[in-house]
Amino acid sequence: MSKLYWEDFAKDEVSEHGPRTVSRNEIVAFAMEFDPQPIHLDDGAARASMLGGLSASGWHMCALAMRMMADGFLLNSSSMGAPGVDEVRWIAPLRPDDSITLRATVLNTRLSRSRPEMGFVTFRFDLVNQNGAAVMTMTSSLMLGRRQTGNTA
Repeated sequence: MSKLYWEDFAKDEVSEHGPRTVSRNEIVAFAMEFDPQPIHLDDGAARASMLGGLSASGWHMCALAMRMMADGFLLNSSSMGAPGVDEVRWIAPLRPDDSITLRATVLNTRLSRSRPEMGFVTFRFDLVNQNGAAVMTMTSSLMLGRRQTGNTA
């Protein structure tokens, strides 16, 4: 597979990455280290909460999405990082044994005004479970190197 550059991304293009099954042990291990709230650690406390059962931390979902991006296309791209995340929404619980897929939709592309060797690609990332239901959405721009820096298109 050839390396991906800014020019390889087009508005409204959709790609999917995954699936990945998330285990109970993985949910609890992440929570123990990074988000030790009872709803992510204890079945009883989670059942008594508004979530109605054990669920992954929203930050765990973000980390899973990042890994799926990296494996799916970033590690084979001219990625130069990201200026930040515009929005993250945790829509529904991510449960033990859910199988998730990351759907990446290109919202727009634009050249950098100050650095002609790069451009920006704005994505909407939807993390969806095995039933097709979104559990998380995220909007973020990525900085990507250009294949031809002399190109003004």
